[in-house]
Order: sequence, then structure tokens, then C-alpha cells
Amino acid sequence: MNKLLKFLLASCFSLAAITATAAPADLKVGYVQVDKILQEAPQTIESGKKLEAEFKPRTQELERMQKQIQDQQAALDKDGLTLSETDRRNRERDIANNNLEFQRKQRELREDINLRKNEELSSLQDRINKAVTSVAESEGYDLVVYGGVAYASKKVDITDKVLKALGKK
Repeated sequence: MNKLLKFLLASCFSLAAITATAAPADLKVGYVQVDKILQEAPQTIESGKKLEAEFKPRTQELERMQKQIQDQQAALDKDGLTLSETDRRNRERDIANNNLEFQRKQRELREDINLRKNEELSSLQDRINKAVTSVAESEGYDLVVYGGVAYASKKVDITDKVLKALGKK
């Protein structure tokens, strides 16, 4: 009985090994370079232009404020010796307050830009995932991976196909 059990176990392991080596031959694998897609997809360029246009007025306002502060500082440096102590302190206080306001608006702008960039990136990621799924399903891929891959040959790289599906090429 012991020999029969060993024979059955050996047969099962042999069959499992044969099945495991035969299955990958039928597996169709693809790889997508996400960083390349994020750089080259037309939606990325459109998104950048959209964000630039959206925040252009606020950026221009900050540039105007910065110039005003610089002009005020230059005027204070120029007239500082001839001003009374009270006038000089008032101007310094005004400049400091304007500077604080400028920094606050600059920080708010950066936060708003980052928030919108994240929203646009999330939307783009959804589009990329749909394009990858579309290419994978239409060409019969069993597995498509991106990110965290040490090596992928050009044979399994479907990045250009995904870019085409996104409207790049």
C-alpha cells in the first residue's frame, strides 16, 4: 500500500508539473508603460492646457501682487531716509501685510492646482484603464501588467496600441 500511495503521489505531481508548464504557452501577456502614456497621451496635453487656462487669471494676479510689493520695497529703500519714523514703519507694515497676503494666495493657488491636477490625473487613469481593457479584450490578452515590472520585452509591450486607442497615433 505504501508503494501504491507513493506512486499515486508521484503521478499527481508529474501531472501537475506537466499542466503547469503547458499552461503558460497558451497565456498571452502584455505590458504597458504607464509613464510613456502619461507623457504622450493627447489627454495629458489637453489637461495641461485646460489647467493652465483655468488658473491663468490667478497666476497673473499673483505676478501683479509680487511686482507691487517689489515696487513698494524699492520706494521704501529709496525714500526710507527722508521719511519720518512713523511713515517708514507704516510702509514697512503695509509691505509685510501685502507679503503675507501674497504668500497666502500663492499657497492657496498651489493647493488648488494640485487638487485639480489630481482630479485630471484620476480621469486620465480611468481613460487609460478603459483603453488597456479595450486593447486587451480586442486582441485576446489574458494578462496585461503595468508598473512594478523589472523587464518586459518589446514583444509583449502594447503601450503604442494603448496610445493609439487613446487617440495619439
